[in-house]
Amino acid sequence: MAMALGETAAPTRRRSLLLWLRMLVSAVLLAVLVTKIHPENLLPEHQHLSTVVFLIAGLLLTGIGVVLSAWRWQRVLRVFDADVSLRTLSSHYFAGQFVGNVLPSTIGGDVLRVSRGASATGSGSVAFASVALERLSGFVALPLLVVLGFVARPSLLESDNAWVALAIAGGTLALLAVILSFAASPRLAGRFKDHDNWMRFIGAVHVGVDRLRSRSRETWGILLAALVYQGSVVASVFCAAHVLDLALPTAAVLAFVPAVAMAQTVPLSVSGFGVREGLLVLFLTPLGVSTGGAVALGLLWYAMLLVVSLLGAPAFAVGHRHHARPTRGDDSTR
Repeated sequence: MAMALGETAAPTRRRSLLLWLRMLVSAVLLAVLVTKIHPENLLPEHQHLSTVVFLIAGLLLTGIGVVLSAWRWQRVLRVFDADVSLRTLSSHYFAGQFVGNVLPSTIGGDVLRVSRGASATGSGSVAFASVALERLSGFVALPLLVVLGFVARPSLLESDNAWVALAIAGGTLALLAVILSFAASPRLAGRFKDHDNWMRFIGAVHVGVDRLRSRSRETWGILLAALVYQGSVVASVFCAAHVLDLALPTAAVLAFVPAVAMAQTVPLSVSGFGVREGLLVLFLTPLGVSTGGAVALGLLWYAMLLVVSLLGAPAFAVGHRHHARPTRGDDSTR
């Protein structure tokens, strides 16, 4: 028993250590940025009614974005023949946002969604695969938005650090290609689909990718949902820029915000703190935005997400009250 407790405690200690390291990275990055800004630059020079309107619009778009994420998740679940209501998935998504953005926990929001999705679908492997594929759909939508931004305003390519955004987009697509190649291979991920241990989760991702290749209509539907969701994120940051009275071309927001969103998913810091603000400084200062303005935009972007994430507290506390519904071709007891 002592050995079992020791084996259980080791991963917990590692997760706690990683959390503290990420917090340290966030603190260091933000400290470096704060020393380079002036406090007066954190607030807009002109405050009027439109400032409040844009703030409310940004919050509404952020909230709508959570529902759009749940809609994207729902479309992925249909690939596995799992029918879960948008209301249920939205509740799980808000709860996940609350855990991921509000609670100082080593358990991410996606872990919570997998757990509650397993109860909603009757299959843990389907829940895991659906969350994984839903996230991967963003690896297509975000680079596409970056390209659209540069197409809309080609002069942005002359910006000093534009190549960084393109490199992030290209790297994301390359990573996606590697992951999909592994997941689609019958000899690699496919050989785990009939396993009864934790490897079945990898097999479930293979099943999902295999079905997406043969169901082009559903695949395009998922990509459309991903594009609409990521578009709502860009729109909310656009509103945040207007709240701070930043003179930014719309195309610049479209080109650079998705690049920042891709980069901050790398688990280097807590909730992207420091990484998000640092990249905004990198991309926006060549366009005439002050360092303080770029940092303020990153903080306001997160603040809006934090406020909306608080709406997930009741869903997190109450949990789900939905009966499990086994999906066809999957054992709910696995």
